[in-house]
Amino acid sequence: MTNWTSSDIPPQWNRDVIVTGTGGLGFQDALALATAGANVVIAGRNPEKGAAAVAAIKRAVPGAQVRFGKLDLADLGSVAAFAGQLAQEQDSLDLLINNAAVMRPPERRETRDGFELQFGTNYLGHFALTAHLLPLLRKGQEPRVVTLSSVAARQGAIDFEDLQAERSYRSMHVYAQSKLACLMFALELSRRSKAAGWGIESLAAHPGITRTDLIVNGSGRSSLHGRLRRYLWFLFQPAWQGALPTLFAATDPSARDGGYYGPDRLGGTRGYPTDEQPPRQALDDAAAARLWELSLDLAKVQFA
Repeated sequence: MTNWTSSDIPPQWNRDVIVTGTGGLGFQDALALATAGANVVIAGRNPEKGAAAVAAIKRAVPGAQVRFGKLDLADLGSVAAFAGQLAQEQDSLDLLINNAAVMRPPERRETRDGFELQFGTNYLGHFALTAHLLPLLRKGQEPRVVTLSSVAARQGAIDFEDLQAERSYRSMHVYAQSKLACLMFALELSRRSKAAGWGIESLAAHPGITRTDLIVNGSGRSSLHGRLRRYLWFLFQPAWQGALPTLFAATDPSARDGGYYGPDRLGGTRGYPTDEQPPRQALDDAAAARLWELSLDLAKVQFA
């Protein structure tokens, strides 16, 4: 996979795709997949940003099959409604990219359902979305689910005693936990799909350190991290490059079920897609199973 780019994506004609997140990495994923011929739903909570993303893709790719879907991952009712609407519009789904995220709000915030915002959006919203879409995915053509983790997952830990950061809120610690949970979910989904015969491949990816608005939207433009992002922009690789590990995991025939992919240079912070070794804590099968069962209860969903 040396210097693999979006030009290496195999033809995606007649493949139905959902990408969560209308900007940054999500936009780049949707653009590349639409260019390769996929039918793309780019899902997000802001219809104006969604319409702008769709228009930009159609300008870049005349004839692109792309549309916006209203989805607020911080609202489990919205997640269920989005999946229900999609089930009325199509019979199957070939690819789900669980990409959207929030990062490091300075104070503790909650989702509509009362979960800590980063855990509830980055992880639990995507967990619920995947559960709701499982029937469509099982009818897909060689279906895949790709879930986004982060280099921050290396420092993450699942605090089962304070999962919602109610006792102590440290924004980076909670973000790292949410992204470790995403990685553990991807690996556990792969194991459970094999065991249950769902026929769905589950992979994980991370973008390294990438130039998007994720930090600014979360921490704020005037925060320390917001200023670092603004003034030291050259330390961050462009969004199109940060999207490559996800696109590789989503489309390349050599990407393996249960695999984890990230950039190949400078400790996984930038470069082109390569195999990534999950951090030790992500390989704790017992913790992953415990998190899965707890998440079923929190999100009130079933994988069936």
